[in-house]
Amino acid sequence: IMNYLRRRLSDSNFMSNLPNGYMTDLQRPDPPQQSPAVSPGPERRQSSSQQQSGGGGSGFFSSISNAVKQTTAAAAATLSEAADRAGVSSSGKILLVIDDQQTDWVKVFRGRKVHGEYDIKVEQAEFSEINLVANAMGTYHVDMDAIRNGHKVTKSFKPDFVLIRQHAFSMDKNGDHRNIVIGLQYAGVPTVNSLHSVYNFCDKPWVFAQMSRMHKQLGPEEFPLIEQVYYPNHKEMITSPRFPVVVKMGHAHSGMGKVKVDNQYDFQDIASVVALTKTYATSEPFIDAKYDVRIQKIGNNYKAYMRTSISGNWKTNTGSSMLEQVAMSDKYRMWVDSCAEIFGGLDICAVEALHGKDGKDYIIEVDDCSMPLIGDQQDEDRIQIAELVVSSMNQLVPRTSSPSTIRASTSGQPAQGAPPGQRPPSGQGSPQQSSVSQQQQKPSPGQKPPGGQPQQRPPPPRQLSQGGQQRAPGQQGRPGAPTTQQPRPAAQGQGGPGGRPPLQQKPQPPQKPSQDSPKSQSLTNTFNIPETPAPRASLSQDEVKAETIRNLRKSFASLFSD
Repeated sequence: IMNYLRRRLSDSNFMSNLPNGYMTDLQRPDPPQQSPAVSPGPERRQSSSQQQSGGGGSGFFSSISNAVKQTTAAAAATLSEAADRAGVSSSGKILLVIDDQQTDWVKVFRGRKVHGEYDIKVEQAEFSEINLVANAMGTYHVDMDAIRNGHKVTKSFKPDFVLIRQHAFSMDKNGDHRNIVIGLQYAGVPTVNSLHSVYNFCDKPWVFAQMSRMHKQLGPEEFPLIEQVYYPNHKEMITSPRFPVVVKMGHAHSGMGKVKVDNQYDFQDIASVVALTKTYATSEPFIDAKYDVRIQKIGNNYKAYMRTSISGNWKTNTGSSMLEQVAMSDKYRMWVDSCAEIFGGLDICAVEALHGKDGKDYIIEVDDCSMPLIGDQQDEDRIQIAELVVSSMNQLVPRTSSPSTIRASTSGQPAQGAPPGQRPPSGQGSPQQSSVSQQQQKPSPGQKPPGGQPQQRPPPPRQLSQGGQQRAPGQQGRPGAPTTQQPRPAAQGQGGPGGRPPLQQKPQPPQKPSQDSPKSQSLTNTFNIPETPAPRASLSQDEVKAETIRNLRKSFASLFSD
């Protein structure tokens, strides 16, 4: 870029090729950008006097300096965009919702924040649309390949939290997604419900075994669990102790894979069907139910529903049925709370039971976070799920530095707590130090110099590479006064050698322009960009950006001062 600027500036047609009014806009003076504590009056008068002493050449180089400053700002913006694309910092938390497209979870989570400051970005996909790669050290990323509104969408992201609302193992074709659950567990991603419980709910007989253990602990009166017989394969399905029975094949759900068998001959026919499926099966006694009950638990919210068949089908979740919400009794609450303790705890679960015509209750199964929502209050249930997820994210997702805070610490003035090794000695000027950095090094009013020793008279000022950076006449007589590039009135008075209270100093008259060339003086006045401390051994992305801007400014200054 330096060679390009040299060629362009040496071209005689450079001025003629510029658009009309371009130099007029560049010659327009920039508003002073100074600290509110410093009065801008004397510096503004000094800058105008120096520009007037330079004549027409000074205006030309001032315009070029403004153009260079715009180029530097564009380079800084490019570096900032590159850092954001690289994922250095994120302004929100990514929530992966594994569910079908019937529910728009983006609207449900809209306006909610994690830790009160991080937005929640929802990525919704089904199990069949995602894949992932996980490392044992904790690094992972999820790839999504889906079709949305007729367009193919491909994304790669790193979710901070996962909400699972879909069965990880079903009887559908390509319905086994336990490998994704294992990958999420391998990556250590927090989820609702826990991945441990999601994996254990993939096989219903495995869940029924936990309920059977609870039935033995609480007793049949407190936890009335239905009887069930487990067949690992079709070979042992010869007969049943009594008829009619309900045969459930494999890990089917939502009323699928259930067959009512009235006699032994039908039971043998079903055994041949189980042989084709190559899976396990269970049998339960058929209960002539008056209605069935569903008790759901979402966090600390409970609801109970009663469902009565209208079409006459023995499966109340198939065909027409009447659904109504009933009061939450202590018995129902005890059932769902007992089932919520299995597999380390369930945040979302539902217990299904039958109320027979004999007046007895029979608990038949328990569902996890993939349970369907029923009734007229489904929107309220989704809001409760969202609140549960946000509460879990506040506990399990760690806080990270906000990108606005990081940018503010690098784009603003340098921090006052810089290491001592990066500060030049008091009373010595440095060509790479700005007036902002020197102003921060002034001792506060009434503060003694470091080490408790009186300040010595500074040595004679060195000749600087840039013009117009000599000691002001009024500052040579005061010991301990830092060298500044341009004379300015002190906003906060500095204590004298004896610790006297600071006095408000009067603005000094404009300094006489130096003997150097006008273009160097113009560049010195134009590049009023705060310097950043010297880079440390390990640089972050923001420090590399600040160092790049500083090097560009030094290179342009040395170019135009030759």
